[in-house]
Amino acid sequence: MTQDPTVRAAVIVDLVGSRRHTDRAWVHARMMEALQQVNKEIDFDQPLEPTLGDESQARYLSVESALRATLALRLALPEELDCRAGIGVGEVEDLGRTPYGPLQDGPAWWAARDAIVEAKSRESVRDRTLRTWYQVSERLVGPSRDEHPPAELVNAFLLTRDEIVTQMSGRSRRLLRHLLAGASQVEMAAAEGISTSAVSQNLRRSGAFAVQSSQDQLASWFGRR
Repeated sequence: MTQDPTVRAAVIVDLVGSRRHTDRAWVHARMMEALQQVNKEIDFDQPLEPTLGDESQARYLSVESALRATLALRLALPEELDCRAGIGVGEVEDLGRTPYGPLQDGPAWWAARDAIVEAKSRESVRDRTLRTWYQVSERLVGPSRDEHPPAELVNAFLLTRDEIVTQMSGRSRRLLRHLLAGASQVEMAAAEGISTSAVSQNLRRSGAFAVQSSQDQLASWFGRR
């Protein structure tokens, strides 16, 4: 958690390829369900809420929470949908509310916007499985900057995490979601209507254990700060 009350991890999310879906009402309903589910699972400073079009925004007290939330949202969406996210760290300023949600400004949001643009750019060229990018505002200096992980470290993690998750089947994503929530393999098997052996094989082959372990390793880094 940052000591500076004005510094936050801002998150901007948009849906990937949602305009290809003819049933826009279904798309937005599923997105709302996923946003609400993530808000129940991950502590926030400002909940994930839709803004305009296919975009949603949130604020978190820590980069770790923002990283967990962006993964949780991908896993909460149905198999037919996916999302990308930009995470930006910096100062934020509340300017009130509009009919579309809170009105805010500040370097954290600028960094988050730059990050999601970078994610989309990389996704369309070389890193086709990438869905998340992280950026620290250049205006964040001194002790406040040192409290947060460098972009190189986090983005190396995100490139690998997103590669694994993007390649997963719908079932594998659901099992990863259960795994991160602490469910037992017996509970996962019951939820999916498969054997515990099939659950175990899926978790190993899909890379779910690697995602869990890498996230735990990063959490250990945060815990030492």
